[in-house]
Amino acid sequence: MAKAARPDAPPLNGAGDAAPDGAGGEARSGPQIIADYVKQLPLKPGVYRMYGADGEVLYVGKAKKLKNRVASYAKTGGHTNRIALMIALTRAMEFVVTSTETEALLLEANLIKRLKPRFNIILRDDKSFPYILIRTDHAAPQLMKHRGARKAKGAYFGPFASAGAVNDTLNTLQKAFLLRTCTDSVYDSRTRPCMLYQIKRCAAPCVGYVDEAQYAALVADADSFLRGRSNQLREALQAQMSAASDALDFEQAGRLRDRIRALAAVTTRQDINLDGVEEADVVAVHSEGGRSCVQVFFFRAGQNWGNRAFYPRHEADADEAGVMTAFLAQFYDDKPAPRLILTSHAPEDSELLAEALALRAGHPVEIRAPRRGAKKQLVEQALRNAREALARQMAESASQAQLLKGVAKVFGLAAPPSRIEVYDNSHIQGANALGAMIVAGPEGFEKTAYRRFNMKGEDAATDDDYAMMAAMMRRRFARLARERAEGAPAPGLVLIDGGKGQLSTVQAVMAELDLSDIPLAAVAKGPDRDAGREVFYLPGKPPVRLPPNDPVLYYIQRLRDEAHRFAITGHRARRQRQMHDNPLDAISGIGAKRKSALLKHFGSARAVARANLADLEAVEGVSRTMARTIYDHFHE
Repeated sequence: MAKAARPDAPPLNGAGDAAPDGAGGEARSGPQIIADYVKQLPLKPGVYRMYGADGEVLYVGKAKKLKNRVASYAKTGGHTNRIALMIALTRAMEFVVTSTETEALLLEANLIKRLKPRFNIILRDDKSFPYILIRTDHAAPQLMKHRGARKAKGAYFGPFASAGAVNDTLNTLQKAFLLRTCTDSVYDSRTRPCMLYQIKRCAAPCVGYVDEAQYAALVADADSFLRGRSNQLREALQAQMSAASDALDFEQAGRLRDRIRALAAVTTRQDINLDGVEEADVVAVHSEGGRSCVQVFFFRAGQNWGNRAFYPRHEADADEAGVMTAFLAQFYDDKPAPRLILTSHAPEDSELLAEALALRAGHPVEIRAPRRGAKKQLVEQALRNAREALARQMAESASQAQLLKGVAKVFGLAAPPSRIEVYDNSHIQGANALGAMIVAGPEGFEKTAYRRFNMKGEDAATDDDYAMMAAMMRRRFARLARERAEGAPAPGLVLIDGGKGQLSTVQAVMAELDLSDIPLAAVAKGPDRDAGREVFYLPGKPPVRLPPNDPVLYYIQRLRDEAHRFAITGHRARRQRQMHDNPLDAISGIGAKRKSALLKHFGSARAVARANLADLEAVEGVSRTMARTIYDHFHE
């Protein structure tokens, strides 16, 4: 696999050769920059990345033949507005040549999830899914809920759509198989059985009420059930119950009856027809008004283990097949795919995608868009859920739209803002100074667009709020000033936490960057910092105050409070990190060995700071020159 350099280094192609610069260093357009790369690209599969002026990743794509795919971007005309803007903003590219197109697809999905490029379809809210784990690294295996990396030894079952679905199944498994759920430390400290034994949810292996062989049989039954062999297990338990009853062991027969009932409760409590589906994910996408909802239903062991809705981020012109393709590739990037994936829309390159998912999962994967029968009914059920979930979200967005109309009226905007940026600072007498930007729009808070600005050098060496605000705004909008000429959108409203002074400071920065047309407003706290008595300052207009019960006022308060929360949490994190820093780490030439010698000799960094030159020179490994460097660091 060949790889190119970072965009801040001389641009390289997949073979490692530098791309030529424009003659005389004049500014080149995006198509010209891309065309320079094309000359040196191979006709091999790979992944390409497009970067903006500040190193922002604009787009990640894969190609069967890199040269041909990238050459299409160098052509003028024939592109959608979105692609044309992406090409215009491109200032550098990076390439990875792969052995196969399958490998390129897997790498593309991984990079999109990690880098979240603005022009890709992005899977949002991809939280980890809970699993059930039967831990086998103990003499008495433990039944537990699990999230995250699979480091523990044992059998994993899932994914489940929610923690509630896992808890319900664990509850049933306890009743049916009597496996322990306690931690090893609790298990080892027991001298008599706990309450779970009393309510018939544990066999109490901790105190020997069941021997290892009997407990191992319970574990094997639970494993069989979770792997879908519930019918065979139920028949075996029924035979054992009949045998116990015939032997007049009614107590054992009653326990077996309770286990059979618990199993029946799981296998019959389903709201979707499961005929012929043992292990599958049902994925349906519905798009409307430039937005999409993807519903995923999980079927394992012939049971419905729940569903979850996703709302991918994409441009308005994305079609449902494209959304499905991007979703599947990113969704299964960090989790194994089942053997069967039923979809509402056939993804692009479905065979290639199935091959890639099979390579990652370690077993064959089939992607199918059924046209008839029970599987078609499952997909239609998921599609109805996707349609209804998107309708609910759009209804919520409608109320958000009303608020944005109110914001436009209060601040005299020509149209409701599609993007509101809110800024705040946080510091203690200039220490650990940090600026924060939060973003809100028609879908609420856009947390992936949040940014923090670490103030360094002269920007951080002051407790002047005005200077810090100016530095933050200059860093944020200098980039927009460069990109705006190529069509990059500007925020519809910029809100600043502060009063007249902060507003004047930001106005000066915007004038300096020729961005005076971007609407600005400052939100000043009311007398005694009372919420509900805020004053809004607008350029060239008298201050505005809203009625205490105005919904727009509540909305702006939420925006301001979110910006403050984001700023203060970042400031606290920096301060906490600083508390753990050692002052010796800031001295050039002090590595781990010298630091250890100094601390061993003096006992603490504070004692090192107080030491004179002669004492510093006496430390093993510290020369006269290094002693002077250390002394000067603490005594400048």
